[in-house]
Amino acid sequence: KSADKAQAVADEIVALGRRGAAIQADSASAQAIQDAVTQAARSLGGLDILVNNAGMALSRSFEETTMAEFDRIMALNARVPYLACHLALPLLRCSECASILNIASVVAHKGYPLQSAYAASKHALAGFTKSLASEVYREDIRVHLISPGGVFTDMVRIARPDLTGEDMILPEDIAEIAAFFIEHRTNAVIDEICVHRSGKEPFL
Repeated sequence: KSADKAQAVADEIVALGRRGAAIQADSASAQAIQDAVTQAARSLGGLDILVNNAGMALSRSFEETTMAEFDRIMALNARVPYLACHLALPLLRCSECASILNIASVVAHKGYPLQSAYAASKHALAGFTKSLASEVYREDIRVHLISPGGVFTDMVRIARPDLTGEDMILPEDIAEIAAFFIEHRTNAVIDEICVHRSGKEPFL
């Protein structure tokens, strides 16, 4: 299903006269991620933008969370973006408009009950993003963090079938924010954007 969606987007891009490619990779395999980055750069003629958006959630009490679950969520939410940035950075250095966007969460700033492992992974992603940004800014590589509240994604639909999506943030909203980062490359740099639902109290 996700592969079909990715291919549909790539087809739309090609139809506009641009280069586009849908590339699948097993996030559990460092070699697969390396191959995907290399193939993307080859297919597109280089690499300008890296968006780390893959992730998983876990709603379980601290005492019931197993170390296997902790390792799995840390691997996908923190280790994979770290590795992807590591692999993409040499290619991004060849770009005149290099940007990295890491998608975190409100739990990168707050701790909620039943989300200790998820919060740990997103705090790790936020900390890594800030450190990387301060290392590469002199090379004009922009590193941004987007921290949304509840987004009505497929993951949320499965985890919370009781939610209808009414008044929730939509994936398209986050996509528009990501596009703003990329399109508005001025002397005014936004390091982080925190996004909450209009009917909810700000979380900062």
